[in-house]
Amino acid sequence: MQTLSPAAAAYPTSIQRVADALAALGHAQQPVLLDAAARTAQQAADALGVALGQIAKSIVFRHVGSGRAVLVVCAGDRRVDERAVTAQVGELARADAAFVRATTGFAIGGVSPVGHAQPPIALLDDSLWRFDRIWAAAGHPHAVFALQPDDLVRWLQVQPSAVSLVPPGA
Repeated sequence: MQTLSPAAAAYPTSIQRVADALAALGHAQQPVLLDAAARTAQQAADALGVALGQIAKSIVFRHVGSGRAVLVVCAGDRRVDERAVTAQVGELARADAAFVRATTGFAIGGVSPVGHAQPPIALLDDSLWRFDRIWAAAGHPHAVFALQPDDLVRWLQVQPSAVSLVPPGA
């Protein structure tokens, strides 16, 4: 894992947007650049040497009624329960890469929970609270940042709920 300091070079635009959002939120942890891509939760966990559940993956759906992005921040070792999400926000549709980029400003594999181009409808997976420290994408498939689950409650102004499926045997 390596970090890119502002003195050494400038962040790419999408990572800088996350860094700026984190600074505005008063978060001391800045994005970290990984040597390898972390497009999946497993890749991020392997690169960071943490449990898969400590990766806060950002899954985006399209809200049918409004056309807005629905951001579900889910533990990396869980799958989003689309029925639970639909029960909370209404009918969902799949979000293709163009929709994700247009509404969040990020490419799939690098969607951050903060710094979106348009404010999403947000939901938080309550299983993230199994961990004191978690990691989220920072606007690029090679960038992540550390945070605590309670940070997401403050930043997204939403309470955690059961929006993931518990894996068999867990």
